[in-house]
Amino acid sequence: VTTSNRPPRDLYLHGLQRDRFLPFIDLLEQRCRVVSLMDNETDYRMMMSVQDDAMDMMAGQEEDDEQDKAAAETKTKRLPKQVYYFGKDKQKTLQKIFREMTQGRPTNPTTLETQGRKVKIPMACKSKSICMFSFEDLCQKALGAADYLVIGQQFSMVFLYGVPKLSVNELNWLRRFITFVDTMYELKVRLLLQTTVDSVEKVFVVEGDKQSYSQDEVFAFDRTRSRLEEMSSAKYLTSKWLGDNEGTSSVTSKLDLEPSLADQKGKQ
Repeated sequence: VTTSNRPPRDLYLHGLQRDRFLPFIDLLEQRCRVVSLMDNETDYRMMMSVQDDAMDMMAGQEEDDEQDKAAAETKTKRLPKQVYYFGKDKQKTLQKIFREMTQGRPTNPTTLETQGRKVKIPMACKSKSICMFSFEDLCQKALGAADYLVIGQQFSMVFLYGVPKLSVNELNWLRRFITFVDTMYELKVRLLLQTTVDSVEKVFVVEGDKQSYSQDEVFAFDRTRSRLEEMSSAKYLTSKWLGDNEGTSSVTSKLDLEPSLADQKGKQ
């Protein structure tokens, strides 16, 4: 079984010398049974948050059981109460949560290294495996998939603030944002995000008919939107992080922290 975000006829759409690829599509349709989920309006990722609500209601009905109640409280403390924050005034809220989660541990500008290049992290707390970016630093600068990969490998939780409303006029920013979300999703990184709009769906809005746009990003953001929804579910937030900040051989990058102010004072 294999899956695709597009039907076979749309694979490698608008690709270079696509005519050479078309015989493979013919063979694929001939040899394989194609099952389309496009006719099903259910987005199963979107259902996860609904399931979380149902589980919360069931847990509330069992409050008389002290053991279940204690377990629920432990789980609540372990999970962020909220992962997405909407409106310009919520930027300070997200930054405050970052400071609280460091629990007084040193926070520093950080440099990661991948493929012989350095990736600057504006703020990080290595002992808590968390870091924080502005949208400008993460998506408006020349970063790519390899950079996002090394971030996800080294940090289990990423804070991102200042995500604006995007349109087809900011395709480069949008492409990086989509790549970033995809990478965090694959590594099961916890993403706490603040945006200036009032919902995840409004981060990228196409004016008019989507079919009139040939850009893959228009299609790709539909997947990003549903992934962001899934990334706010309890199931995702309690899943095992697939990165590695212990410097094992599976990670080809290294973490080089600049000395914190506290460290500098200790040496004086």
